[in-house]
Amino acid sequence: MTSAQVDNAAIDTKAVAAFVAEYGERATALPPLAIVIAAYNEQGAIGPVVEALPKEVLGQATAVIVVSDGSKDGTVAEASAAGALVCDPKVNRGQGAALRLGYRLAREGGAEYIVTTDADGQYNPAEIELLMEPILAGEADFVTGSRRLGSEETKDPVRKAGVRFFALAISTLTGQKISDTTFGLRAMRAEVTGAVLLAQPQYQASELLIGVITHGYRVVERPATIHKRQVGKSKKGNNAFYALQFAKVVGTTWWRERQRRGSVSAASAAGPVASANGAGSTAAATSSASGSSEPDSSVSGDASFAARGPRRSAKST
Repeated sequence: MTSAQVDNAAIDTKAVAAFVAEYGERATALPPLAIVIAAYNEQGAIGPVVEALPKEVLGQATAVIVVSDGSKDGTVAEASAAGALVCDPKVNRGQGAALRLGYRLAREGGAEYIVTTDADGQYNPAEIELLMEPILAGEADFVTGSRRLGSEETKDPVRKAGVRFFALAISTLTGQKISDTTFGLRAMRAEVTGAVLLAQPQYQASELLIGVITHGYRVVERPATIHKRQVGKSKKGNNAFYALQFAKVVGTTWWRERQRRGSVSAASAAGPVASANGAGSTAAATSSASGSSEPDSSVSGDASFAARGPRRSAKST
């Protein structure tokens, strides 16, 4: 099911209300670091993943938020039994939509930082510290792991070539060197997820990365590891389908962000008249750039952050 076939705003609002009703203060007074996981039919994998996550990272207490993307198996019960706060919209919309909802739950719950990891156990939870270090040191706003700087167990030459191709493409389009654009283990300041527009139901990794870079946030990479999947099968589809869909999201997001930057620049050049309109004019420009006639409350995108202007970008390492 695609996001165009559902009322995302209504689904998210209902899911948030149910989440808060179930967990109360645990949902509204989160610790500083929220670890967000999108899961779809991950019974047998999600429990061990949640249990292996650290309770504290560099002095920051953690909470795990699992968003079930309409799972039909025992994913929800298993994640809950393992200690996660579970949000279950009961609708299959895609990993991007599930993560977007998870980001909202983390932000509105008071988390200062967000880490994402996958539900399949391919990422090493011990490496979360490496990603959080630059953020806590005030050196970065967004940190992504990189298998090319670290290591990977996959032997698929096509997928390896794809990782390199999209890294080159996004680096060229954004002007910032990135070696791995699809790595699922990421850390960020929570406000970043509310500043960028997130509208893609799938393949959101590139949308988030491009949005963060074009908003001027400081982005760095750290060496990380990706292991072979031990339980279940990948939901990404075959290499050709995945590559085509990922490329579509890259192109769509880059063009949208280019239009947004042009709109913001034009508004700034207009001077006092544009300023008098306040954040509303920026929001309208963002909505127009995304191809929507009116803002969609189901997508992330806080115009007030965009209006603050670009931050200094850190070089990737």
